[in-house]
Amino acid sequence: MAEMMKGNVAIAEAAVRAGVRFYAGYPITPSSEIMEYLSWRLSEVGGSFVQAESELAGINMVFGASSCGVRAMTASSGPGISLKQEGISALSDEELPALVINMVRYGNGLGTLFSSQCDYHRETHGGGHGDYRCIVLSPSSIQEAVDLIPTAYELGEKYRVVVVLMSEGALGQMMEPVELPEFLEPKKNYWGFDGKYSYKKIGIFDRDSMKEAVELNKKYAEIKEKEQRWESEGLEDADYVFVAYGLPGRSTLGAVRSLRDQGYKVGLIRPITTWPFPENAFREVNPKVKAMITVEANATGQLVDDVALYTKKILKSDIPVYALPFVYGVPPMKEIQNKFRQILADEIKEVY
Repeated sequence: MAEMMKGNVAIAEAAVRAGVRFYAGYPITPSSEIMEYLSWRLSEVGGSFVQAESELAGINMVFGASSCGVRAMTASSGPGISLKQEGISALSDEELPALVINMVRYGNGLGTLFSSQCDYHRETHGGGHGDYRCIVLSPSSIQEAVDLIPTAYELGEKYRVVVVLMSEGALGQMMEPVELPEFLEPKKNYWGFDGKYSYKKIGIFDRDSMKEAVELNKKYAEIKEKEQRWESEGLEDADYVFVAYGLPGRSTLGAVRSLRDQGYKVGLIRPITTWPFPENAFREVNPKVKAMITVEANATGQLVDDVALYTKKILKSDIPVYALPFVYGVPPMKEIQNKFRQILADEIKEVY
């Protein structure tokens, strides 16, 4: 039975039900309710909670828990996630899974408290130093976020990678009806330290990096082949295809349906995995499509780079690719429609 829940609270409870038994982190708006909820909830199920002295300490505690085979997670936003990058790179190097939740807020440096999508490049193209990739999941509703939590651990443990749930501050603060999943029995993953077995030694001079690179490329190629997720609508006859994820993807879907009612042939691709990017969705697009249009909650346009890449790669087309960056917040349906008409009137120029 569905109940009204705040996004951050629903995500935290879904993590408990998915078998998470360790959380470490440092509070930051707009993700702090996840931490607050788990500070008392984990003790009820025999788990452990630590408010670390810093984000750096928190991610390294998650490293320790994951190395012991425990389902572990942390959450933050903007500058907090930046501080965790070294630990995420180290987790990736050791092939240890963990869930990192980023409730994105707008701005450089300390930024602001506005809900945004300005972390797209960082989350989908690395983040820290090195040659690693994280699977990145981007829900458009609280229910979808809840449903993706167990999926995140299944994927992380299958491929031995860090999984990022990249949402927006607004989703964490809003309330919607949610059906929570059943409880999963916590398990200790086979690689966990038990005093007898060590899965790998951390080292710089005693490793075969060429061999590791081959194995990494094979793993990432398999993820790209098998784990793309998206929602699409109206692609088969669309003259114009919108691409948007998260909450902007949700309002863009409404705009697309309204424009269709007005006689415009438009469609939508809503990535659910922002990495691996759902390039296979582009194979569903009308080969005579006239343009691709991204709708984004950032200032510069970031998603547009990947859309242009896969328009060229999959559609093998030089059609224009536009970006509609709304800086922060959730773009209103009417404003998306108005911007679309500006594109038709050649009042907005393409990015590619």
